Amino acid sequence: MPDLVIGDLRADEIEAAVALWREAGLTRPWNDPHTDARLALAGATSTILAGRLDGRLVATVMVGADGHRGWVYYLGVAVDCLRRGYGAAMMAAAEAWIVDHGMPKLQLMVRDDNAVAIGFYEALGYQVETVSVLSKRFDGR
Repeated sequence: MPDLVIGDLRADEIEAAVALWREAGLTRPWNDPHTDARLALAGATSTILAGRLDGRLVATVMVGADGHRGWVYYLGVAVDCLRRGYGAAMMAAAEAWIVDHGMPKLQLMVRDDNAVAIGFYEALGYQVETVSVLSKRFDGR
C-alpha cells in the first residue's frame, strides 16, 4: 500500500477537496465550501493540508491560527480510505502546523450528535470542553 503524502492543497484541487468534504458529510447548505477553501488558501495564517495517495487527494484538514489558538476544520478522508490511520495522520500534520505557528492550543468544533467524530478525537487525546458557541451572520442569511 502506498504511503500517504501530506502537503498543502493546491488551488486547482479545491473542487476535489469540496467533493471529498461532501462525500464525508462535512458540508452544510449555509456554508459555501468553495469560499471556505479559497479563503483558507489565501490567508496568511491558514491553509488546507492535503493527503495524497499516488497523487489522488484522499484526505484534507483545514488549519488556521487566530493569534491565540489554532483551529481545525474539514478533516475528511475518502470513504474508500477509511480505517487506515489517515485521519490520525492528518491530525498529526495539523498539530505540527499549529505548533510551528506558535499556538499553544488547538481547538475544533464537532456537532453534539456526531458521536463517531467525538470518539475519534477523544482517542487522539482531545477532550470535550464545556463551552457554548455563539455566532452572528453578516451574509444576510
